[in-house]
Amino acid sequence: MSQARQGAGTLLVVDDDDAFRESMMLEFTDRGYQVVCAPDHDTALGLAAVHRPGFAVVDLRLRGEHGLEILSDLVERLPGLRAVVLTGYGSIATAVEAMKLGAHHYLTKPVDPDAIEAAFHRERGDPSVKVPENPPSLAKHEREYIEYVLAATGGNISEAARRLGLHRQSLQRKLRKYPPRQ
Repeated sequence: MSQARQGAGTLLVVDDDDAFRESMMLEFTDRGYQVVCAPDHDTALGLAAVHRPGFAVVDLRLRGEHGLEILSDLVERLPGLRAVVLTGYGSIATAVEAMKLGAHHYLTKPVDPDAIEAAFHRERGDPSVKVPENPPSLAKHEREYIEYVLAATGGNISEAARRLGLHRQSLQRKLRKYPPRQ
């Protein structure tokens, strides 16, 4: 039986989607966690200071904010935090960066609560993870790299274009051509 099922786990859910936060709260409360929810960076840090959670679910993309910044601040303030980063826009670059910043695991949406809870308690990687038979397209890699550079520039299109060696309009065309996955 996990620590949380014995009633000892506090979970912080950081996501700007009200319905997702509500569903996570209901699901994990039923599993024995004390759940607190935040829609943004400041609320997350305030709740973390008061409740000292042992677990966190942090969405990678929030309105006007980047989940990796929240992750970094939470891990700095709460050593031993088992944080899982969730995203609907998974990329190798953000997965690596999340792990470097202290994420315990990285999962792509849609994800079920069982997978999140398993990730909290997993001590090692899973060697049975399927390797795709068809490698991702060059367009997908290009989009992932553009998203990585955009995240690194705080969403500043002009600065991202400069770093990518592109004209601003060229970058905007690429962004329209390869819209983010939902």
